[in-house]
Amino acid sequence: MSRVREITLTSYRHSEMSVFFFEKKALKQNGQIFAIIKIKRMNGMEKNWQIRMYKKTDEKELFTMMEKESDWHDYCFGDGRTKYATALETSLTYLILEENKICGYARCREDDGFGVYVYDLLVNADSRGKNYGRYLMEQACKDFPDQMVYVMSDVDPYYEKQGYQKEGTIFIVKPK
Repeated sequence: MSRVREITLTSYRHSEMSVFFFEKKALKQNGQIFAIIKIKRMNGMEKNWQIRMYKKTDEKELFTMMEKESDWHDYCFGDGRTKYATALETSLTYLILEENKICGYARCREDDGFGVYVYDLLVNADSRGKNYGRYLMEQACKDFPDQMVYVMSDVDPYYEKQGYQKEGTIFIVKPK
């Protein structure tokens, strides 16, 4: 497996009122670019978000965020909540926080050196458009630079918009 390389280009623009800093990051693997990230900062302001691992004490706040999404209700109530709380603790679960408030997460599993699989990615509706989903995905790439990161997706258009390459499909197997 090849390493993911990151290339950073920085440019500046000046207007009468502000100085804008633009960074483009290109992530390369096997000699091919698979993601380009554009970051814009104004007047040199630092980012006001952070990514960290999930802790049991985050459970209530995370489930409150998830409950706002109709597609996530099976995970949030009854037996589904109990099972999903365990899944959050036993997975690699990254949280993205803005001013110490959870605004998104990614739940992943590492397959003993054969890849990292992203099972769930959700960003709070109020925080979308800030590239937080991309930052969560990139964190998995940074933490496992020698492995491919795969997404188990039912929202392919989002990942295609990010420039990620589609690789295969998933089938549900049930006994006859």
